[in-house]
Amino acid sequence: MSARGVVTAFLAGAVMFAVVARQDTGAATAPSGGAVRAAPLQNPDGVRPGLAPVTGGDRARAVRLIKRLRTAPMGSKAGYSRARFGENWADTAAGVPYARNGCRTRDDLLARDGENVRYRRGSRCEVVELDLRDPYTGRVIRWSKRRADEIQVDHVVPLSYEWRMGASRWSRAKRERIANDPLNLMPVYGDANEAKGGSGPAAWLPPRRKVRCAYVVRFAQVALKYGLPVTRADKAAMLAQCR
Repeated sequence: MSARGVVTAFLAGAVMFAVVARQDTGAATAPSGGAVRAAPLQNPDGVRPGLAPVTGGDRARAVRLIKRLRTAPMGSKAGYSRARFGENWADTAAGVPYARNGCRTRDDLLARDGENVRYRRGSRCEVVELDLRDPYTGRVIRWSKRRADEIQVDHVVPLSYEWRMGASRWSRAKRERIANDPLNLMPVYGDANEAKGGSGPAAWLPPRRKVRCAYVVRFAQVALKYGLPVTRADKAAMLAQCR
């Protein structure tokens, strides 16, 4: 084998080792600067970063997906609390990506979507600094843990919405899964998340118009995965964003 061939084989082996090591740990990994964000139809498990716009022929696929949603009247919020969905960002949920990898869910999601991610010294999990291109507003946030609330991890389908649409009758284990499923989680600008609250798409959509179809597709993906209906008004608003 030539010297060039030896170098090529060595580099290929190193890349393969890195991929295997990453899969073995199960930890979320930070994208490099300028990483391509994933559109929701190409990201059905929620393990790729961001929320890229839905374009071209994918808009017709998005409409077909949303049409599969069941509708139901919104129920009562009585009995709801965050604690009904398990401990905040617990690593104990079974059957979702990143679960039981030794890192809190919030840190997994910050690492998934952040750029220039830095960890606390001695930790492979605790994120202390990053840059985030917020999918909801388009702003770039230079974040550090000293300003923790500037980035919040949004539940795309809010937990209180889930409760009112049927999660009140679920097992605690299923509620814990949806609360920690990366498909349902998006690090975003804190003020945008607080403006959204527990609203469905008929009452709130991202300020950045170009990702609104992507947002409602992700909302639909979560609802379909967990068998949740949406209100008739929310389904109509979702369809309108992708037509």
